[in-house]
Amino acid sequence: MGNKINPLGFRLGFTQNHRSLWFEQRNYSEDLREDEKIHNCIGNYVRHIKGSSNYGGITRIEIVKNTDLIKVNIYIGFTDLFIEKRGQEKDKEKDKEIEQLRDEVQNMLVQNMLDSVNRKLLISIEKVDKPYREPNILAEYIAIQLKERVEIKKIMDKAIELAEEADVEGIKIKIKGRLNGIERARKQSAMQGRVPLQTLRAKIDYCYYAVQTVYGVLGIKIWIFVEDE
Repeated sequence: MGNKINPLGFRLGFTQNHRSLWFEQRNYSEDLREDEKIHNCIGNYVRHIKGSSNYGGITRIEIVKNTDLIKVNIYIGFTDLFIEKRGQEKDKEKDKEIEQLRDEVQNMLVQNMLDSVNRKLLISIEKVDKPYREPNILAEYIAIQLKERVEIKKIMDKAIELAEEADVEGIKIKIKGRLNGIERARKQSAMQGRVPLQTLRAKIDYCYYAVQTVYGVLGIKIWIFVEDE
């Protein structure tokens, strides 16, 4: 079962909560498309300001919708995602970037003529305490190393080392595709510690990340076991 279902969906109501909270009886599909477009707009904006590298970027996005308000909580890995300045100047630039991000999402909603254009949009950005406990951050790190053609075993060993320094109970990494440019696709995996995928009380964080390389698209899957609830 652990290999046939998304670990996050498997644990909803136990150790995982929904990342989009809203209730709709009539226009469910429209609200669902709206969530997808908000995610895409924020992701494209981050890739634009960070250039080709999205390392240290967004770990997760939570959306809460009310009748007159859309609240978007963006969790990032490192504080220099949007700005690279310090002190008061950094705070001013952060406020400017948040305002610009809010305008980007609002303009996207207007262009797509969604009902939510009449709702107030509130965006907050928070930094996670231990970035390398987040599978998205590790996946971005691995993706950058794969593009630079670093040996896969070294990449996995370093990613596991970073996760262990962040006090995880266990980690499992799987990379699949034309590894090192070989003719046929294959997969390579590494594991450290415990990753009890079939235990519902075990808090498992999971992500799938696709990276484009000169040899084609490689898929990265990461499971991180944080703790028992």
